[in-house]
Amino acid sequence: MMEARRYHPLSILFHLWKLAKNCIFFVIYLFVIKAGSDSSFIVYGRYIFGLAVGISICSIIFKWLTNKYVLDDRSFHLYKGVFNRSEQTIPFSKIQNVNRHISVFHRFFKMTSVSFETGMKGEDAAVKFDVISQAEADRIEAYVARINEAEADGSEEPTAPPKHAENEASPAIESESTAQERTIHFTPTKRDIIKASFTSLSFLVLIPVILSFYDKAKDIFNLEEKAGGILQNILSSKWLIAVIIIAFITVSVVFGMVRTFLKYGKYEISSDPERIYITKGVVEETVFSISKDRVQAIEIEQSMLKRWLGLAEVKLISAGSSESNKSMHEINSLYPFLPVKRAYEMVSEILPSYQVTHGMNRLPQKALWLRLLRPSWLWIIVTAGLFYFKPTVLKMKEVWWMLSVALLILVLVARVLDFLNTRYALNKHFIQMQKGSLTTTLFISKRDKIIEVKVTQSKLQKLLGLASIGTINRAKPVHHADVKDVPRELAGAFYRWYIGRRSEVIAE
Repeated sequence: MMEARRYHPLSILFHLWKLAKNCIFFVIYLFVIKAGSDSSFIVYGRYIFGLAVGISICSIIFKWLTNKYVLDDRSFHLYKGVFNRSEQTIPFSKIQNVNRHISVFHRFFKMTSVSFETGMKGEDAAVKFDVISQAEADRIEAYVARINEAEADGSEEPTAPPKHAENEASPAIESESTAQERTIHFTPTKRDIIKASFTSLSFLVLIPVILSFYDKAKDIFNLEEKAGGILQNILSSKWLIAVIIIAFITVSVVFGMVRTFLKYGKYEISSDPERIYITKGVVEETVFSISKDRVQAIEIEQSMLKRWLGLAEVKLISAGSSESNKSMHEINSLYPFLPVKRAYEMVSEILPSYQVTHGMNRLPQKALWLRLLRPSWLWIIVTAGLFYFKPTVLKMKEVWWMLSVALLILVLVARVLDFLNTRYALNKHFIQMQKGSLTTTLFISKRDKIIEVKVTQSKLQKLLGLASIGTINRAKPVHHADVKDVPRELAGAFYRWYIGRRSEVIAE
């Protein structure tokens, strides 16, 4: 076992940097905008702010002094505290994903952050190094992978824990040789970036940014009075209005393309025989890697705009934890704007054990009538509210029933579209389920990755010979997928299909 070590000293500076960023607003407000204020609220606010910052700085230094980590031949051991000391052990076998992030801070000091994400619950479910050298991160990641491979092969030979990197050159050479062994499946071209900027509607992001800036600045600099005369002069000139509109559209498009390039410009999807790697970001770089046998399922998602353009987003579902569902969504997506044909090809390339079935079964016609007759609680509640308040729209009275009818039509159209888009396929080892009205989601999973199935049947479904089937996969949170109103015979076959997984499941 290695000797317990503190985290990198730059961790102190990293957390102080984060603290400074979080305090910028309070500093500007208390010491710049209200610099000459004698209000007791402002004066005491400054003292409280200074005290809070002082406590936070002491806490950062104290945590660095007391928090330590150590690796043995099977687990991470994390130590925290002095008087109330705690120890946490996380086995390498629980590591699901590895996520690296290089921010501007890390890039300046030639460091990185790495998070070993597990399938366990709780705030401490991930082993995270906020600041660590690239060489040390490579060594630890390679060591964890080597131990897991040895356990998977049934080898009990002990492996020495990694020595700490002192020479930065040799690990760089190792990582370069490792990268050469990877197969690169996708890197976006300039055309892909342009298409992504319009498909993601990122050019519209500039509008709320300008409005937010104006809303904050008007109270500070009293812009409404100063801008009143300028606005009247602009509105009186049609040519000036046209120039401003053209300029705004041009700036919005450029802003959207730059924003998309910074996010997807260095996007790369690659794999080796054991793992999948997703790299993204130009200024701030994120590298997500996951073992192929840890992929629980695949989702291929298409919005209405993407269906028109023939694009799709492929997402990997895994049991690893993440700091937020949003960040996890952004990380485990292969690429949000893949051509549909390429998306299906890439699934087979990256995960040869997965198969995508193109010929899928539609729901029977009686399922449509059941969906149209099924009550909509949204429509009922909204209609009751409209009937009670009877709002006036565009000086029109008794318009509530028109709004109710319009909502009912939208609900029925959405149900028809969902019926047309819903499909399913069941073969020896895989299940595919697709559903959705405006946005469709195709779910693909192997039988041995499903931890639970469910078959339900309402009275109306029983009368029409229909049923609903559902699956549960390990994820954070647990992933549910289902298809409603399938033939009753399929529900029985689905249950028997799942029972047949007993010979495929290997207990950990």
